[in-house]
Amino acid sequence: MALDGTVLGRCASEQMEALENDYGDDEDVRVGAVMTIVEVVKREGEEAQSYVRVRHNVTDAFRAVGVLRAAEQQMLD
Repeated sequence: MALDGTVLGRCASEQMEALENDYGDDEDVRVGAVMTIVEVVKREGEEAQSYVRVRHNVTDAFRAVGVLRAAEQQMLD
């Protein structure tokens, strides 16, 4: 079965809509770091394996980790 990008596409679209609603009229903002984290679940019979894929546009690894930690904190608050 081929991968279905619907979930990823919908998530990205919802994020853009939320950003537009919150910041759309502000000319002083821009998109900085962008990251996608995708869990791919592969079933093999009764077993399932989980793989995590990450893509980002951040050139500094320490900044990338900082953004991930900020996201983690927001999710836990």
